[in-house]
Amino acid sequence: MTFQRTDILLPDFSADQEKMQKWSVVACDQYTSEPEYWDAVSALVGEDASTLNLTVPEIYLNDADIDERIQRTNAKMEEYKEKGLFTEYKNSLIFVERTLKNGAKRYGVVGAVDLEDYDFSVGSKTKIRATEGTVVSRIPPRLRVRCGASVELPHIMILIDDAAKTIIEPLSGKTNEFELLYDFDLMQDSGHIKGYKMSDAACDLMEKQLLSLEDLDTFNQKYGVSMDSALVFAMGDGNHSLATAKTHYENLKKELGDVAKESPARYALCELVNLHDSSLEFEAIHRVVFDASGEAFLDALAKEYELSFDENDEGQKFELVLSGEKKTVIVKNPKEYLTVATVQKALDSFVSENGGEIDYIHGEDVVLSLAKDEKNFGILFDAMDKADLYKSVILDGALPRKTFSMGEACDKRFYIEARKIK
Repeated sequence: MTFQRTDILLPDFSADQEKMQKWSVVACDQYTSEPEYWDAVSALVGEDASTLNLTVPEIYLNDADIDERIQRTNAKMEEYKEKGLFTEYKNSLIFVERTLKNGAKRYGVVGAVDLEDYDFSVGSKTKIRATEGTVVSRIPPRLRVRCGASVELPHIMILIDDAAKTIIEPLSGKTNEFELLYDFDLMQDSGHIKGYKMSDAACDLMEKQLLSLEDLDTFNQKYGVSMDSALVFAMGDGNHSLATAKTHYENLKKELGDVAKESPARYALCELVNLHDSSLEFEAIHRVVFDASGEAFLDALAKEYELSFDENDEGQKFELVLSGEKKTVIVKNPKEYLTVATVQKALDSFVSENGGEIDYIHGEDVVLSLAKDEKNFGILFDAMDKADLYKSVILDGALPRKTFSMGEACDKRFYIEARKIK
């Protein structure tokens, strides 16, 4: 099985709502330009047990003490284990009901994926595939954490294309048959979450249903293609975290040979979510370029493409933010299929030649705020239609990096469950 039951760790105080709120923090790749968010999290957690101590928020990756931070993180994993902080739920799947900040509910199932069925390289035909380009340079710092880690905590969210909503959604009506494991409000006004240990019968049925998605004839008919392998699981969030887990596992195979295939590091904990979940909205990921001129970028773009500033013109549209003000730009003769691909290629070239640093931002208000500074400029995109995701990946391969996001930062996956990888 590509997605399967596994041994899942939860803190032994999972019935204590106050302690669980401090335990659970948002994905490490969020709020990367907002140190005040992470300062507030640290103040809230204090000296209590928390996944903040078991992960490395990316905002700190360029700090001078990053090596010491990684060492402290891995040491905390050992400390928590030695203190008996974790309860292990053997051979389990956890059904998750997440109430988002806006009140919508998102359903998912936490389990493990077999990294033998995943390849993030361009042109991959594995059952699990990246939906965006993997930035290889982002893997090494994460790999340094994982190499020394004894447990993993996932913010990985993997998608299935189940338009009929027959696999995950019906579990919401069976929770009276499951064991409630946690039920609490998430910190920083990020909604509410419940987790249930699924019954063996529910696990058996789900595994059978997931296997049916691998049927090649059904797959080709569904997407109107003629492929020799099926895309079953598409990356939603946490692409680089899963790529790190894969890299670590492949390194173990080089070191240990076939023995590595018996290692728990062969698998990665994640949450499985339906692409068609009613709460799941694809949000655009915007850009802010620090210490660079937006006017100079526009001049560089105009040398490569025919541009228009008339909103009624045909072409690829985005908004350039200068001094906090938005300016519509139309690329009339693009060379790439997606607007984000055209702009990203131009941004990469511009920064390479002129300097500056690109950050990827989930909220338009944050872009507008950061781009008020005349030393910075922003790029705002429209969101892609999520119904196009699978067909795009099947036909064109991975999309440009940071093409879409599934919701705002506060709606991202929070760390709760863990799993031993040594």
